[in-house]
Amino acid sequence: MMGEPEILIWCSYFDGFKKLFHRFLQVKGPSVDWAKINRPPEELIQPYDRIKARGLPDNIAVSLNKLAVVKLNGGLGTSMGCKGPKSLISVRNENTFLDLTVKQIEHLNKTFNADVPLVLMNSFNTDEDTKKILQKYKHHQVKIHTFNQSRYPRINKESLLPIAKSMGTSGENAEAWYPPGHGDIYAIDLFILNHLMSQPADKRCEFIMEVTDKTRADVKGGTLIQYEDHLRLLEIAQVPKAHVDEFKSVTKFKIFNTNNLWISLPAIKRLQEKNSMDLEIIVNPKTLDGGLNVIQLETAVGAAIKSFNNAMGVNVPRSRFLPVKTSSDLLLVMSNLYTLDAGSLTMSKKREFLTTPHVKLGSSFTKVQEFLARFENIPDMLELDHLTVSGDVTFGKNVSLKGTVIIIANHGDRIDIPAGAMLENKIVSGNLRILDH
Repeated sequence: MMGEPEILIWCSYFDGFKKLFHRFLQVKGPSVDWAKINRPPEELIQPYDRIKARGLPDNIAVSLNKLAVVKLNGGLGTSMGCKGPKSLISVRNENTFLDLTVKQIEHLNKTFNADVPLVLMNSFNTDEDTKKILQKYKHHQVKIHTFNQSRYPRINKESLLPIAKSMGTSGENAEAWYPPGHGDIYAIDLFILNHLMSQPADKRCEFIMEVTDKTRADVKGGTLIQYEDHLRLLEIAQVPKAHVDEFKSVTKFKIFNTNNLWISLPAIKRLQEKNSMDLEIIVNPKTLDGGLNVIQLETAVGAAIKSFNNAMGVNVPRSRFLPVKTSSDLLLVMSNLYTLDAGSLTMSKKREFLTTPHVKLGSSFTKVQEFLARFENIPDMLELDHLTVSGDVTFGKNVSLKGTVIIIANHGDRIDIPAGAMLENKIVSGNLRILDH
């Protein structure tokens, strides 16, 4: 039998789901009228350099003491073959994503004698493992708080009924539930913080979304649009099928949302009390292991931008956006392309180009453990432009990759790149075995 606190929490979850589900049943057709979509005025998407040029006040610690950092920590590293929280994947020198975040905030607090707390939004998938690992930070100069995001039932695509047999999340019932929302690496930016805090009260920006220039790898990312006199987030799931290619265009929609958001807490309180934060529903179809087709009703936190006063986007350098969703992304942040300082990863000054290489690792590298087993150590990638690896390929120690490198081991073949090898503008294929004697 459940205790009373758990019943109250479940009632709160269910109330949120009920409202979302009722809205889903009522809404017909696409949530946007394509003809009303316009590119936002330039003053609403400010370049980061313009904000940075204003400098910092001497008392920036006053602003820092009004800041709380919330990290979304509900996701599992399932896309990379991990069973635990994605934030616990090791990135550099045995430091996990969570370690880097704690180091960043601790460095900030020590440097400015501030007291910025870290708040982790866990899910039922990550809460237990995360709370165990937090014991290691007891003596760090960071206050860490946690809370759980909602837990909603998946819905049968045909019957539109919840598939959960009970409220438990273990065993066969585990797939019946999902956390209904959104680890990237970010550092706190004092210039954006100062911009938020330094405006007159009547003109104060309540919501800033960090955006960055779209590349071919980002065509599915949400973008900012002007819609009925409001700045609004447009996600690909909201785009009518006839306009998907147009949405993916790098020329028409030049920026995309990094999901790094700066939000006024008093404004959130005001909107919640008025019940006026109406987020668009994203219908996410899934197929479970048994073949059952279900849908998840989700909302994107960035969609709230339309509800806030004086909201704006800041076009930040690509270096502030380091997504790690695949082993290909992980290879980049583990390599010498980046240097690690006080928990922050920054592009190495030895790299001649500001852009990162395009890396595409094949299915043999998908799972983190398999990925790590294929590298004796991470290759030198400072002069790499493009890397494609497919098939059964391993890398020895101190390999150097430059220019465009393509390595393809066909089915049944294996390629071992020997220790100390330097591959520059090379295509390697066939069968290459390095045998120990």
